[in-house]
Amino acid sequence: MAARVGIVTFPGSLDDRDAARAVTRAGGEAVPLWHADRGLGGVDAVILPGGFSYGDYLRCGAIARFAPIMADLVPAARAGLPVLGICNGFQILCEAHLLPGALVRNSGLRFIDRRLRVRIEDTGTPWTGDYTNGQEATLVLKSGEGAYVADEADLDRLEARGQVVARYCGRSPNGSARDIAGIRNEAGNVVGLMPHPEHAIDPLTGPGNEGLGFFTSVLRQVVAAG
Repeated sequence: MAARVGIVTFPGSLDDRDAARAVTRAGGEAVPLWHADRGLGGVDAVILPGGFSYGDYLRCGAIARFAPIMADLVPAARAGLPVLGICNGFQILCEAHLLPGALVRNSGLRFIDRRLRVRIEDTGTPWTGDYTNGQEATLVLKSGEGAYVADEADLDRLEARGQVVARYCGRSPNGSARDIAGIRNEAGNVVGLMPHPEHAIDPLTGPGNEGLGFFTSVLRQVVAAG
């Protein structure tokens, strides 16, 4: 039986279908989850996709953090359920205090939409196990509020504990502190990533398939934990 990965759709989600396609292409079963429902349907992992949940009113992800499904997702994540937040999903994870820091307006105050290189710096998460430390991947960045910020003490802790999962190669395109593109929680099961791996799973539709590893990694992890 294929591993089951839940994809949460909020009002304004744009990339839920892309995330589901990536899970399916990796060999898993994508399970749709609706923001207003309770329960996670017994899934093995969850993805919070990109988009503009609730129109990005108040702050990006600030309203989605209070969606009914989050009442079940937050304790499940704290208990070890693998969770990946991509772009807006990363913002939601920060707002829900599952990850430290916040995502704010890009330093140039412009929406960025382009492919770029990131370096995987932590392969000890359920989402990055199929990469090697230091491996570079071409992913797609498309966000207006993608600059990761945190106070210096939090940044120092992230660095000391190896919680920086991915970093932009070269200078950060959006002003992220220390060129951070993605982080994890201390346990390692919750990962937030600003660039989109689900848009880099097929050379026919994106910049190669170097993002597919995020999805094959979690499926292999689930099977191994089986």
